[in-house]
Amino acid sequence: MGNVCVGPRRSFAKNGFFSTISGSIWRNRPAASSSPSEPTTTSRSVPVVQPIASAPSPEVKPPAPEPTPTAPPAPIVISEPARPPPQQHPPPAGTEADTPPAPPPSQQQPSSQPAQPQPRQQSRPKKPAGHIKRISSAGLQVESVLRRKTDNLKDKYSLGRKLGQGQFGTTYLCVDKATALEYACKSIAKRKLITDEDVEDVRREIQIMHHLAGHPNIISIRGAYEDAVAVHVVMELCAGGELFDRIVRRGHYTERQAAELARVIVAVVESCHSLGVMHRDLKPENFLFVGNEEDAALKTIDFGLSMFFRPGEIFSDVVGSPYYVAPEVLKKNYSQEADVWSAGVIVYILLCGVPPFWAETEQGIFEQVLHGTLDFESDPWPSVSEGAKDLLRKVLVRDPKKRLTAHQVLCHPWLQMSGEAPDKPLDSAVLSRLKQFSAMNKLKKMALRVIAENLSEEEIAGLKEMFKMMDTDNSGQINYEELKAGLERVGANMKECEISQLMQAADIDNSGTIDYGEFIAATLHLNKVEREDHLYAAFQYFDKDGSGYITADELQQACDEFGIEDVRLDDMIGEVDQDNDGRIDYNEFVAMMHKSTAGFGKKSHQYNLSVGLRDALNIKSNS
Repeated sequence: MGNVCVGPRRSFAKNGFFSTISGSIWRNRPAASSSPSEPTTTSRSVPVVQPIASAPSPEVKPPAPEPTPTAPPAPIVISEPARPPPQQHPPPAGTEADTPPAPPPSQQQPSSQPAQPQPRQQSRPKKPAGHIKRISSAGLQVESVLRRKTDNLKDKYSLGRKLGQGQFGTTYLCVDKATALEYACKSIAKRKLITDEDVEDVRREIQIMHHLAGHPNIISIRGAYEDAVAVHVVMELCAGGELFDRIVRRGHYTERQAAELARVIVAVVESCHSLGVMHRDLKPENFLFVGNEEDAALKTIDFGLSMFFRPGEIFSDVVGSPYYVAPEVLKKNYSQEADVWSAGVIVYILLCGVPPFWAETEQGIFEQVLHGTLDFESDPWPSVSEGAKDLLRKVLVRDPKKRLTAHQVLCHPWLQMSGEAPDKPLDSAVLSRLKQFSAMNKLKKMALRVIAENLSEEEIAGLKEMFKMMDTDNSGQINYEELKAGLERVGANMKECEISQLMQAADIDNSGTIDYGEFIAATLHLNKVEREDHLYAAFQYFDKDGSGYITADELQQACDEFGIEDVRLDDMIGEVDQDNDGRIDYNEFVAMMHKSTAGFGKKSHQYNLSVGLRDALNIKSNS
């Protein structure tokens, strides 16, 4: 669903021609076909001004305790024609590559070989009632995918030419009526969502896009809309085409160019994993350039197969794309390490133009993934550095426990511009956000709590999953021990005093625990603050009489509602009041919300860990 700039499906070049074998292993959905798109101007996101009449109470209800999730259900494998790599050197003897090319799928005979991993159907957890209505054995009538009433898409955007056509929907150029900026709109026909799983897939993809929003190398989502006919997802427009197409044109990249792209790809993987998301379908086709320039930014797209996961959680459904799928996925026993394998395959291709494991049939590809050997002998490998080969040997290792993590890949000398690894691990996304939140003043913390209350379900679904991961006793509160254990599970290594200070900073009402609303506010990505409607709603919450100013009395009333005691109102107002009139107007409020958190620590005497956080991935995305 995520492809917002699509082109014809093509294979790796083979002796100067394009072959017909390629594809994805889709879960209950054939891979999307697409049509060529014309280059267009890339746009940048800007806030849409849409004042909200009134803001609800800042009370954010904790999620109801849910049963322990069962293993994810196994999919149905539906393959599209596969794309083989260029045959620049003879394949190893005895492999599937020694056989003549397979006929088109419609002409193929049943294979006499033992079947490779064939997923079986498993019982699925029950979906919440009310979002679909069964009308016949042939399909489902979808009443609401997003489970909420949305604005009318055509009130905000004008739809233009078609950019691409997929199995479930169509991608159009769309123009923001207020700003004239161009975006891409993926319209998913609800009549084609014929199963509960189809509906859940669309909903989850939107949730994950919101959850990952703000990263500079992940496609940004502007919003999701729903009407009687379709779900519309408005996204950033990328006009530079796929990484796959550039590889085809070049043959392969220089080492320096390959390392620069690899850093971007692996950094995206690390960020996703730190936020509890597996992509599960990393391949060059799912990376788009925002423009046609040589140094155009690279964006990750298509989270249609992505899943939320918890540390230690094991998955069994076979999904992905044949050349890039990890061996443990074929064995139906995998976790986030599978993404690192896929990234390693991409790096291998960047360096030589050929996948490390390939054959003329999907069956042969799987055999190679499971048992093949890496080729570092054929051209151009003799001229490739030992550092690059060392990295690939440590990434393309079949035992996921021995495979480098995404962070360890980023620390590998071959990926470092200076040739040296960072002297300490980068913070996980959650830890970075908690540290950032700890440096804010009380008014900004309360405002984020109000904004969190105004967010839709899909915008906070990912943070809800992370809250449940830390709230191990399902109490709706995270205590000190749970916070400590949760941070350890996402890779944080902190002293007791540091964890205690983070706990105090996030505990707005000083209850001794972090409730659901406090956690969402403390881990919310600050890109949510950029939206004018969110800022306006938060300001209105504090401006009780609608005068256009937040006075000391109104601020005291808000503190009482939040359970905040022993506050010095003069200090709170003084930190924001630029014209020294003893009150806060809307412009001053907006300036406070947009201001870096580093400046607040000195005035409010709060624990300030913002120094140095510019090196952390999720702080970097706010720069």
